Amino acid sequence: MRLDELPRSDRIEDRRGDRTGRLPVGRGGGIGIGTIILLCLVGWALGINPLYLIGGAEVVSGLGGRQQPQPVPEQAKMATPADPMGEFVAAVLGSTEMQWKAIFAQAGRTYEPPTLTMFTGATLSACGYAQSAMGPFYCPNDRKVYLDTTFFRDLELRFRGCNVGSKGCQFSQAYVITHEVGHHVQNLLGILSRVQELQSGVDRVEANQLQVRVELQADCFAGVWAHYAEAKWGILEPGDIESAMQTASAIGDDRLQRQTQGYVVPDAFTHGTSEQRTRWLMTGLRSGQVESCNTF
Repeated sequence: MRLDELPRSDRIEDRRGDRTGRLPVGRGGGIGIGTIILLCLVGWALGINPLYLIGGAEVVSGLGGRQQPQPVPEQAKMATPADPMGEFVAAVLGSTEMQWKAIFAQAGRTYEPPTLTMFTGATLSACGYAQSAMGPFYCPNDRKVYLDTTFFRDLELRFRGCNVGSKGCQFSQAYVITHEVGHHVQNLLGILSRVQELQSGVDRVEANQLQVRVELQADCFAGVWAHYAEAKWGILEPGDIESAMQTASAIGDDRLQRQTQGYVVPDAFTHGTSEQRTRWLMTGLRSGQVESCNTF
């Protein structure tokens, strides 16, 4: 993936190495790390949001609004990080800002970019505790994307989401970031609040089906970003698209459930199957049109 021409964002809040706002662990009434890991595994296997199990939130990637208020650490100064990983994240985020600003302007609207919070291990968000085991997520309550970049290592080594050490892994990482930015776009368009209203009146199976549509649309929006970025900056290199397809397939609900519990429970899907995720990512990439991403 070529990064040289991408604009850099300064809307990054760097909490890496900051121990304030960490999850309480150990003795003294806090949540033990063993409990955290267990709850994350249970939530992952059953399709239940681990943030709900741990911190009372009801959302990881997209939906929110009913959770109890959460203490949030004082916002750190936003800037463009100087380290290689920080620069990479800033480049991807900066390109999404330019892309979505142009798309919104064409529709006569103003795009308000999110803040991206980089953290290590755990931190606090307006949607509850952010834990690295949960993976990246978007919190609509504070309009921030939360990212522990150690997830990228898991993507390579644990999920086999891209070929270890390959340059194509960068495009896979960019897909992960732009998927979460896609949730921010949904939030600005009122899609998340509307889906939440619909979920409140149905059972859990139907609520999960609605959540799958939300996630697949965010995949498609990530594809729209890739189409735009390739046309404007020529970011794609040989193997990049194949790597992103590998990543989308690796984090499909059916594949993850089969790996963690040995069988698949479709009613518990919250993000879509491997086939659905790759198909909608490619839909956005090929068309470059938001209108093609109507998963509803």
